[in-house]
Amino acid sequence: MYHVHGGRYTKFTGSFGPLKAIAQLRLEYTDGSSETIGTDAHWRVRAGPITFSCVYGGEDYDARLLPAGWDRPGFDDAAWAAAAVVQGPGGVLKGMSCAAPPIRAFEVLHPVAAVPVGHGITVYDLGQNAPIMPRLTVRGRAGDVVRIIPAELVRPDGQVDRGSCGGGMAYWQYTLAGGSEEWFPRFFYHGCRYLQVEVRAAGPDTPPPVVAALDGVVVHSAAPEVGTFSCSDALFNRIHTLIRWAQRANMMSVLTDCPHRERLGWLEEDHLNGPALRYGFDLARLSSKAMNDIADSQLANGLIPDIAPEYVVFSGGFRDSPEWGSAGVLVPWQQCQFVGDTELLRRYYGVMQRYVAYLSERATNQIVAYGLGDWYDLGPKAPGYAQLTPVALTATAFYYYDTWVLGQTAARLGKAADARRYASLAAQIRRSFNQTFYRPATAQYATGSQCANALPLALGLVEPAHQAAVLAALVADVRAHGNALTAGDVGYRYLLRALAEGGRSDLIFAINHQSEKPGYGYQLKMGATSLTEAWNADRRSSQNHFMLGQIMEWFYHDLGGIGCDANGPGFKRILIKPEPVGDLTWVKTRYESIHGPIVSDWERAEGVFTLRLAIPANTTATVFLPASAAATVTEGGGPAGHRPGVRFLRSEPGRAIYEVGAGQYEFRARL
Repeated sequence: MYHVHGGRYTKFTGSFGPLKAIAQLRLEYTDGSSETIGTDAHWRVRAGPITFSCVYGGEDYDARLLPAGWDRPGFDDAAWAAAAVVQGPGGVLKGMSCAAPPIRAFEVLHPVAAVPVGHGITVYDLGQNAPIMPRLTVRGRAGDVVRIIPAELVRPDGQVDRGSCGGGMAYWQYTLAGGSEEWFPRFFYHGCRYLQVEVRAAGPDTPPPVVAALDGVVVHSAAPEVGTFSCSDALFNRIHTLIRWAQRANMMSVLTDCPHRERLGWLEEDHLNGPALRYGFDLARLSSKAMNDIADSQLANGLIPDIAPEYVVFSGGFRDSPEWGSAGVLVPWQQCQFVGDTELLRRYYGVMQRYVAYLSERATNQIVAYGLGDWYDLGPKAPGYAQLTPVALTATAFYYYDTWVLGQTAARLGKAADARRYASLAAQIRRSFNQTFYRPATAQYATGSQCANALPLALGLVEPAHQAAVLAALVADVRAHGNALTAGDVGYRYLLRALAEGGRSDLIFAINHQSEKPGYGYQLKMGATSLTEAWNADRRSSQNHFMLGQIMEWFYHDLGGIGCDANGPGFKRILIKPEPVGDLTWVKTRYESIHGPIVSDWERAEGVFTLRLAIPANTTATVFLPASAAATVTEGGGPAGHRPGVRFLRSEPGRAIYEVGAGQYEFRARL
């Protein structure tokens, strides 16, 4: 984002000035002495072989311009110019605490097909939509050129279709020095499945260069993987893979929306997909980086822009939408829930306070009525702005939730007066929300859309006396749509949470275990290999977006049953509550918590439910075991209530509940 300029595709244009560097080398000698060499006027520079570099437009490399031996001892740099000493950008130079994990190469995609589509033009199919950098092996003469154009889709004539990538031109281009050469770019990556290779000879009377090999090297953040999931259902396993590819593609130095046309840190994904991502990856460093960017981008009046870093200033809801800005409050909260660390809450408590104060200033009678709403929901029009749910409902719901979280944070940090003040404000917002949006005659909120009813249920806005009726209305809406979803980017996570917490994971199974209506299965049916931006895999939308991937949370938290007790954040106290729904016969789930691996593997056969657990040291778990009666439950072959490390707590309809300490267990129960 340092220097984005025209000539090829750009999302925006802008520059932070000429290229600059600040660095120091620490040399440690065998005699025990050391020397530090910093950047100054003694350094020398010259233009290199990278002749074009833009995060959106691509990277050009002219191998003829590479000085032979420049990076070897003894090179004569007398002809190089002295570096110019310039002023820094100002601000505070920050260290590793604000740095994202490095970007690394993880695997190589070899083409599954190479199809000639014109004179000197071949389209390579990598078989997978992924964030890649090409590795090229080519033979030719000095001045020969190879251009590589990435895309997610192909046109009917076989050439690449860049419509879903923003439409404008972007490519890698390599100019040969002459001979057999290998090239791997330094800076430009792109989300794609197809690579269109165009070769051009240096002169009119010479043959074009020959591409000997072309592979796609998958690159993304080195955030460690911490979760695995598999089950007896092939479709759910494919959905897990579909989403995992989109997650990987958008974990770069920020969590991007897509790896091609935008690459911006749209903040709603950071918290709406926070748990879905955290069950799969260690997000501690990426979340710290995100909060640093949010704090840097927050305006003096408290507004948190929809994107951070705010490389470009958008307008309207694309700059200021509460569902997006709420990441400044919810990311630190989720970090605490998953790893038990309050550092982000402490460090950014002021950021959280200023954002809630900003929402308060924008509210009228505690109702916030602006923003993008349930982005990309499924309505009668093309997806975009919310169609089925009032913007004021989603905005105010997050105003309430942010305030409630801030009150909980204040209590956790020992700020008792603040805790009381924010709890009081949250109660006021809750009353106003229900007075404004609840419809007693229908036991629904506002329009009665899936988002409109799910958000209040999941966020604790519904009065206890009305919860069953609102849940019934939500279920009825899903049924009325033929067990299909209508919720979008904002509402879908809370549709999942409201149904799961209401004991209706069976309905979540029905919604997602099909391929005839827009959803995950439909995307797979349409040929997607990574999660798409639109539920219906519309070719005009991005084919690699992780924003609708919230079902990953349900896979781990509900199907696998691995959850965290709010009274023991960071999985100090664990909840194990598997949901054997649909025709699933087994589920295997593993999550590497900060205390160690948590394993929940279950199977059911011939009316018997078997649950195998691993609980890490220095933790306890509450196990909600599906069972017809506690008397049928065994552990390790003996009556569960009398086994070492197992304590019977109580029975609920369809469940026997136990507390267990660290160790490995095998429960069996009659269903």
